[in-house]
Amino acid sequence: MRIYKDHLILSGSKVKEALFALNELSQDAILFVVDSNDKLIGALTDGDVRRGLLKGFTIDSLINEIIQDNPRYITKGENNLNKIIEYREGDFRIVPIVDENHRVVNVINFRNIKSYLPIDTVIMAGGRGQRLQPLTDTIPKPLLKVGDKAIIEHNLDRLALFGIDDFWISVKYLGEQIQNHFGDGKEKNVKIEYVWENEPLGTIGAVSQIKNFDHDYILVTNSDLLTNIDYEQFFLEFIKQDADLAVLTIPYQVSIPYAVLETNDGFVKSFKEKPTYTYYSNGGIYLIKKEMLKHIPADTFFNATDFMEQLIKDERKVISFPFSGYWLDVGKHEDFEKAQIDIKNIKM
Repeated sequence: MRIYKDHLILSGSKVKEALFALNELSQDAILFVVDSNDKLIGALTDGDVRRGLLKGFTIDSLINEIIQDNPRYITKGENNLNKIIEYREGDFRIVPIVDENHRVVNVINFRNIKSYLPIDTVIMAGGRGQRLQPLTDTIPKPLLKVGDKAIIEHNLDRLALFGIDDFWISVKYLGEQIQNHFGDGKEKNVKIEYVWENEPLGTIGAVSQIKNFDHDYILVTNSDLLTNIDYEQFFLEFIKQDADLAVLTIPYQVSIPYAVLETNDGFVKSFKEKPTYTYYSNGGIYLIKKEMLKHIPADTFFNATDFMEQLIKDERKVISFPFSGYWLDVGKHEDFEKAQIDIKNIKM
């Protein structure tokens, strides 16, 4: 995987150095010119070099004389998905990400990712996985392989595909193995930090320990799911509804093989012949406004369902995001066996 610093070149470099770097980048040939503190100054392409040479500059000239000095960029944390979609659907395939000091902190390539969502993600991976014993006696459930990689890695890679690059992983049981597996995330071009649960804190309690989120929107997900959810659509619906919390829901249909009667005081008011009812189950993925996290008590066992109940009680806007794509909770042996078959036939 290409690291974003491959696209950076220091101000004051010679055109010859830029040509070598552009050649290495091949079809991704664009450089972003930065100062010694990685502050964005300009951009440089093969076309800029050609035009510069035609004007009489040489390969020993300084790149500053031929760069584009007003490049497009995205500021990390800004909630402007429309601009990102505009870049993606236009000709601006490779875009630098800058922080509040205009320093380049990442470079995204829409040839490799689908979006760049302004979201921090917490992956809950501290559970014991008792229902999958003895497989989980020496390996934490999130690291059990489905196909050629761990369950949790399928989740992280899917999230990174939508440009999410700030991760926290909540760990407890055999958590050192998960930490050793991912490290700080640099190999995947993301940042990963770890939240250690000294005592079990439920399915969302550990989030209360995180104080340094970079974005105003937080996604919390179980680590033992397999899904091909479109996270951009999930986020767009969340924003459209101005929700405080959105939960992914999985529709289940129940067919009754008999007529169902509606009665009142013994009188039949109506009936339906062999009806089918649709119910929605919690899919274990949540989008949350950061300001709502204050409702999660510190250092307390607290489940995501407790959190939703609290927000509903407080008359906050909790919405359902019904999902009809692929979703599997790998909780039992039969689920794990199904996942091994499904992974060969679905695109994650």
